Amino acid sequence: MMTSVLVSPDGKYEYEAAHGTVTRHYYKYLQGEETSTNPIATIFAWSGAFRKRGEMDNLPELQNYADQLEGACFDTLNDGLATKDLLPSSVPPSSSRLYARDSKSDSPNT
Repeated sequence: MMTSVLVSPDGKYEYEAAHGTVTRHYYKYLQGEETSTNPIATIFAWSGAFRKRGEMDNLPELQNYADQLEGACFDTLNDGLATKDLLPSSVPPSSSRLYARDSKSDSPNT
């Protein structure tokens, strides 16, 4: 779940997921290659941008929304629902609640 925050010399901010572009991963997927797009990193990039916009425009509701969005991600991980790259670090291996979504189907893998 790694994101990057880029700040320009004139004070502009850019938030991005550090896993590569979703478009590039999609084309790899179409070619049958393995991908590792982490949706939570993308969500955290958006929540970081929401939080910063809330700070800049004095919008505490937007900052709170960013916090809630990130909290929902953690709740989801703690419930044992994760992509296969995050699964090993999200719940103990002995847990019976491990579900990972396969990139080629919508069925959970246990």
